[in-house]
Amino acid sequence: MPTYDSMWFNPPAPLARVTLRNPNSGGLLPGIPMLLDSGSDVTLLPRASVNQLGMAAVSEEIYELEGFDGRTSFASAAQLELLFLERTFRGKYLLIDQEWGVLGRDILNLLSLLFDGPRLSWSDQRPIVKK
Repeated sequence: MPTYDSMWFNPPAPLARVTLRNPNSGGLLPGIPMLLDSGSDVTLLPRASVNQLGMAAVSEEIYELEGFDGRTSFASAAQLELLFLERTFRGKYLLIDQEWGVLGRDILNLLSLLFDGPRLSWSDQRPIVKK
């Protein structure tokens, strides 16, 4: 069970590590920290990580973001693949300038996760398949 992160978040929050893949070159970048945020509509990726993969933002597309506090900002997007819990998610993801990204409901709604706040951990709830 992955544990909640207390280095970046107070109180501690559920953090996952994902791998990003450049769909053109196949290049991989593992270990990207991502906050599991059921309050976020969309997934946001750290721009620096996407740049390390040699990916360029879709230049003509800019999206307006509104935070929980009502502040707005603008973000570009990149088309890539996100690998998480042995699944591949392909899509256009918004880019942000911070060290960690955010896994939003566009991905979380496709998963069954258990958040165990008292134990400060989370887990994937897929049924165990006996072979």
